[in-house]
Parts: sequence; C-alpha cells; structure tokens
Amino acid sequence: MDPAARDPVVFWLAHGHPAIMLAVLAVAALALRAGLVLRRRRLRGEPPKPGLLAAHLRLARPAVLLMGVGLVGGPASSWWLRGWTPLETVHGWLGVLAVLLFGSAGLLGLRLQRGQLRREKGAPLHGLLGALGMLVAGVAAAAGMVLLP
Repeated sequence: MDPAARDPVVFWLAHGHPAIMLAVLAVAALALRAGLVLRRRRLRGEPPKPGLLAAHLRLARPAVLLMGVGLVGGPASSWWLRGWTPLETVHGWLGVLAVLLFGSAGLLGLRLQRGQLRREKGAPLHGLLGALGMLVAGVAAAAGMVLLP
C-alpha cells in the first residue's frame, strides 16, 4: 500500500514535486511565449521588441534549471516517500526526455547569446527544441496525474 495513502505528512510531501513542476511549467510557458514573439518579429524582419529577449532569458534560465532539479526530485521522492522504483513509469521517462530537450534548447540559446552560433541556423533549432520540450513536459505532467496519492 502507498505510504502517501496512510500518512498525511507523506501525502502532502508527495504533492511537492507535482506542485513545483506545474509552477515551473508555467514559467517555461511564459518563456516560450516570449520566444515565439521574438521569432515572429525576426521572421517579419522587424527589430526585436526592447526588453523581450531579456524577459525570455530571465524566465527560461530558471525554468531549465528547475526542470533539472525536478528530474532529480521526482525519482528521489518516488523512492524515498513512496517506496517505488525510480523511473519505472512513462511519466518518469517523459520527464527525462523533456529535460533533455529543454537542456539542449538552453545550450543552443547560450551559444546564440554568446555569438558562438549563427542566428540563422541556431535560432530555428533552439525554438524547435524549446517547443518540443514544452510539449513533452505537458504530456509528462498529464501522465503524472495518475501517480498522485
């Protein structure tokens, strides 16, 4: 029997990972939104809206970092709090894929920002990886709902 069903403290601790990750998804969605506006303006040949790139970076960096923390926290809490084998669910593997996509988008974004990658080549791939990461993270969140106590 699931310890989270018996112990109220474990029950609420088991909700910590999902609650935090939903908040991180919201921040990532805002970063994606800013990135899509930047992309739209770039494709139209318009100059970037002042402050939009800074807003994208301000949101995306902590979102990618916290996705990585969630990748560690999810399996740790499943093992420690609930006695499960880590990463034995579709949710867990989707989470790994989402973090890999977000991490790859983040590394490309960093290279773009530093001028180590040409914008014409790097920006479309950066955006694609970020959007795919968001999609996979959303599916992972949905798959994780069945795991709640």
